[in-house]
Order: sequence, then structure tokens, then C-alpha cells
Amino acid sequence: MGEGLDRREVLQAAAAGVAGVLRGGSGGGRAGALFVSHGSPMVALDADAYPQALRRFGEGVGAVKALVVVSAHWETAGEARVTASARPPLVYDFYGFPEPLYRLRYPAVGAPALAQDVVARLSAAGIRAAADPERGLDHGAWVPLLHMFPQAPFPVVQVSMPRGASAADVARMGEALRPLRGEGVLLMGSGGIVHNLRRVNFHQKDASPEPWAQAFDTWVAGRLAARDFAGLQSWLDAPNGRLAHPSAEHLLPLYFVLGAALPEDGLTQVFEGFHHGTLSMRSFALRA
Repeated sequence: MGEGLDRREVLQAAAAGVAGVLRGGSGGGRAGALFVSHGSPMVALDADAYPQALRRFGEGVGAVKALVVVSAHWETAGEARVTASARPPLVYDFYGFPEPLYRLRYPAVGAPALAQDVVARLSAAGIRAAADPERGLDHGAWVPLLHMFPQAPFPVVQVSMPRGASAADVARMGEALRPLRGEGVLLMGSGGIVHNLRRVNFHQKDASPEPWAQAFDTWVAGRLAARDFAGLQSWLDAPNGRLAHPSAEHLLPLYFVLGAALPEDGLTQVFEGFHHGTLSMRSFALRA
């Protein structure tokens, strides 16, 4: 970002750039904001209720020009990074899983100009950001997209979370990128409402939810229904908050989505349920 540009000029340039990237503006109207609990990488090979719900959502989402995603699996030191490759590679950031999982492909293209717009908008909001021409899409991004949009019909740009960011910090990122929704850009956060790998029943995917995990998931659901987005930032005060999240990275993408919310948005449940006894797969969309 060159010297002498004030915040208004940066945002005007960003808006003009997005219009060019998206070939004529929003066209199909305002896009939504989506949170997905992505669960185990094995979800990529599944065909049960959860991927079916993602597929139904994708089929009914309407015209989308591009997607910007924040995933639990990309944190960077000091600043937010933004994928800027025209052909972002897939990152297979998991180990010890069956070989077919590593043979999966998701041929999403990138959008370098949109990536630069994202950097400009974050920077104008006081959030340090930079383009990353090498980094690809991690499984928190491409696994749910594989089910939602199997044909990869639009460009995908991924944004990292600055390491050590708070819920309020990540909400500010969503707020800074909220105007992109008006240009037909779907904003997505990918993480997990309950995520404690030490308490996962890996041997039984359909295990009944543990009461402590159910209690935290129910608390989140209640705050969402009440639109108490500010209250959701106090997750450590919620029932079993620290047990539900020994570290915060899987919950933080939720706040990216909430920061991108508009007053007129309605809440659409995409999926409710648990995998492996403790992994809440709760996913929802905010859209007018």
C-alpha cells in the first residue's frame, strides 16, 4: 500500500478492484456468511448426513462470484496472510490417514486481484495483512468445499488468522471484509464448535454426545438464536468452555463469520449433530 493513500482511497480502490475481479459486480445479489464445523479429514470420503447437508446448502446458495475463507488450520505470526496464487495447491495437513484421502483433488482457482483487495481492506481497518503467492488451501477449506461445491465453480481465496488473535480481533477481520458480500463474495469460517482431540472417541463415529460437549454446543446455539454475538466472545465463561476448546483456533473462525453479519441477516441451520462423541458439527449460514 503506497504512501499518501488514506483509508477512504484504499477502500475505493479495493471496491473498484473487486468489481473487475468479479466481472460485473454482484449480479446475483448479496452473498451470505457461512460457518462450517469441518470435523475429521475423513469427512472428505463420507456420504452420510453431514456431507449431504453441505451439498444441499451448496445447491441452494444462489449466485456466488467468489469465496473468501478463514480456516482453523492457518495461523501466521504477526499478520494475516492471503493466498494470492492463480492456482492454489491443496495442503494435505494431516497424517496417518488412509491413502485415498491423499489422492483427492479440488481444482479451485485463485483470484490474485481479489486477494490484493482483501489485503487492502484488512490494512485499511488497521489489521496487518500481506499477500502470499505460495500458500494453498488447507483441509479446513477444501474438505467442506468438496461437498458443497464439487465442481469448484468459482475462485477461492484463503485468509490466515494472526497467531494470538482474540475473538474480537477475528471479528474485526469479518467486519472489514463484510462489504464483499455485496459484491457476491461468500465469506466462510471453518473450524469447530467443540474441538478437544484428547476427548474424541475415534473408534465410534456415531457415539452419543458427551454431556459436557453437548452443554457447550447448546450454549453456542442459544447465543446464536438470540443474536448475542457479543456474548459469544465470552466463551471461556460458558459451560465447559476450556474443556470444549483447550486452544481457541477452531472456535475463532466463528467470529470471522459473526463479524461479517448484517442486521437483516437470518440464521439458517446447515447441520446440527456430533461426530465421535465430542466433535460438534454445527454449521450455519447468515443471509438476508
